[in-house]
Amino acid sequence: MTLARENPADTDAPHEWDGLQRRTMTTLRLGQVPTQAAVAGVVAVVGLLAKDMLGSDRLAGSGSAAMTFGSALLAVPVSAYMRRRGRRRGLAAALAIGFVGASVAATAGQLRWFWLFLIGMAGLGGAQLASLQARYVAADLAPAHHRARAIAGIVWVGTLGAIFGPVLTPEEKEVGEWLGLDPLVGPYLFAAAFLVVAFLVVMTRLRPDPLEINGQIDPSAARVNPLRQVKASLRVVGARPLARLGLAAMVISQAVMVAVMTMTAPHMKDHGHGDLSAYVIALHIVGMYFFAPWIGMFVERVGHIRAVMVGAVVMGLGTVTAVVAGYVPALIFVGLWLLGLGWNVGLIAGSAILTTAVPEVSRVEVQGTADLTMSFCGGVAAFSSGFIKAAWGYHLLADAATVVSGLLLVLAYTQFLRSRRRPVLA
Repeated sequence: MTLARENPADTDAPHEWDGLQRRTMTTLRLGQVPTQAAVAGVVAVVGLLAKDMLGSDRLAGSGSAAMTFGSALLAVPVSAYMRRRGRRRGLAAALAIGFVGASVAATAGQLRWFWLFLIGMAGLGGAQLASLQARYVAADLAPAHHRARAIAGIVWVGTLGAIFGPVLTPEEKEVGEWLGLDPLVGPYLFAAAFLVVAFLVVMTRLRPDPLEINGQIDPSAARVNPLRQVKASLRVVGARPLARLGLAAMVISQAVMVAVMTMTAPHMKDHGHGDLSAYVIALHIVGMYFFAPWIGMFVERVGHIRAVMVGAVVMGLGTVTAVVAGYVPALIFVGLWLLGLGWNVGLIAGSAILTTAVPEVSRVEVQGTADLTMSFCGGVAAFSSGFIKAAWGYHLLADAATVVSGLLLVLAYTQFLRSRRRPVLA
């Protein structure tokens, strides 16, 4: 069944709308590269810096957890701000908060003030949120049947920054050391600089604002209590089975990926392969982003629900490979690559389902709530991963992630069976 286009671009001056969409996509791509470079560069060292500050694995995941919790806490206020002021100002605000967070985290890392480090990492969650929200901005002006492709286009371009971030980490450490700082602080300084670049790109180029074109900006919108907005959005999602699956795909993919990725670098360092961990994370990020355009087309070809099933299977293969790998670095590379690829499929398919399955009047608020839920669960996964690794080992952590991936497969297959009677997105 062909999906009807809800976007006004379907009927009004299609060539003009296509031009606006191309400009929007170009701007988002230019901003996504430095944003992802900032986030990925920090992710490559955050567990190591936390472990060095604390001298233990037990809280090594707390830095990543703080960043994802920060992203979660900012998701609803930023989406509400976008509703009143537009996508441009909302993305810029999130990037500015990320810049402040990176600066604070760098200062705290040098001073060895762990409590301040967590505050800085929470602020850095603004950059992570801006990266996540960009995929929704890409879908604002896209036809309904090409939203997965538009989302994938933004996810893909993040590959450049997401790879360069970890790969540049050794040089960034050297710069930090040259400045007389802790080498692990260097990547945070570069993250702050990258976020300034992304902020300037968004502020100068994201004009006209996609929500303004769609007529979805409401300057007089009431400043709704965030908790009330979350409840209202969850009611909208809860009333629609497809929307529930879309949210589940995003949340489970994020939690599984973050939990295993966060502890991979400390796990490799434990067994004498710490120097390879940045390259493992880089290949993992290739899996997360590089194949996005083809995955977007794949999602549209096979159907959103089938794509969620495939994503769950690929993530499961990745976590199983990480367990089977033992202490063999080559298999860790394969396992983390598969984990990133499965996350990519789950995020693109889940985001497309959620965006299409909810009413346009509730879409911006629902998207904010979805990112809050996804980031919060990712934060819980990152925080608990250190405790699980310290108590029972990396292998049990990966086994648990495999089970959760299997749960997503069951949920998607159940919805697939229902959709065969009422085909919409399957």
